[in-house]
Amino acid sequence: MERKIKVGIVGLGRMGKAYAENLAWHMKDVTLIAACSLSQEERRYARETLKVTSIYKDYHQMLDTPGLEAVFVVSSTDMHADHMIWALQKGLHVFSEKPLALSVEACQRVLTIAKQYPQLKTSVGFVRRYDASYMYAKQKIEEGLIGHPYLIKSQTIDKDTVTDFQITYVNKSGGIFHDYNVHDIDLTRWLMSSEFEEVHAMGGAYKHERFAELGDADNVMTSCKLENGSMAVIIASRTAMHGHDTYTEVVGTLGSLRIGRPAGKNRVEIYDQYGARKECLDTFMERFEDAFLTMSNDFIACILHDGQPQCTIEDATKATEAAIAFTKSFKESCVVKLKDL
Repeated sequence: MERKIKVGIVGLGRMGKAYAENLAWHMKDVTLIAACSLSQEERRYARETLKVTSIYKDYHQMLDTPGLEAVFVVSSTDMHADHMIWALQKGLHVFSEKPLALSVEACQRVLTIAKQYPQLKTSVGFVRRYDASYMYAKQKIEEGLIGHPYLIKSQTIDKDTVTDFQITYVNKSGGIFHDYNVHDIDLTRWLMSSEFEEVHAMGGAYKHERFAELGDADNVMTSCKLENGSMAVIIASRTAMHGHDTYTEVVGTLGSLRIGRPAGKNRVEIYDQYGARKECLDTFMERFEDAFLTMSNDFIACILHDGQPQCTIEDATKATEAAIAFTKSFKESCVVKLKDL
């Protein structure tokens, strides 16, 4: 009989439900035995829809669930670091949704504890690394197909349908750079094989003034210099009308790679009274549905076969460090050198 890893999950909001449904229904090497949420409605969902038997309001109680081996942390961003640390201290493997934390100090706390438990697997959910198109692009860069890559342009653009939720969540998410561009930051480090050296961010609350009142923005752009001399232009928007639009272009001395164009729902073109058009995806979950499942399966496989997760705590720390630099540059209207943070 094949062994199944007994897993618990903390956080059953929009993202948590997606992870939980994969764990409960779509992963052959997993048994979802425990779930934790502060919300009574979410606990009911875990019990009635997911058929989880051990349901908790208190995270520490969930960590004591008999037989529990691993935890998926999909709680609010400000709790990721603590939830990872507490799971590790209970001897559990732990996966966390991105970002790892909102400060380098919190990331370092997780790293320090993780080093005390080298037998335990840890990873952070930078899902685009597990998307088939991005993995193919990475392979082609490494093969030298486009020569020396010297410029990356990457964007995270969401359809303007969840503004109220995003406004409510700003104080816990860390803002648009941590919540959105951290994906583009990780892609840049991964695809360009370099760290950020200096950044200059700009933008504003062009459509929803409430973001400005909270010290955040609905549209931003950051120009960056990387340590290896290459360049990056990173964009985020919360106000797209056409749909979710993740796109990355890597330019090299012998060519370029474009990942995510056109931002279509499928390959169908519609010709009707509105003209010729393609429908777009509504959400990032639709765009990366397969990648989320691949990422979760990869983490479980690392536990079963003593592998090394692709995205490490060190990677997540670097991403947080860059997001902090982006945020500082935006708020202070200045160029930020990462060495000065």
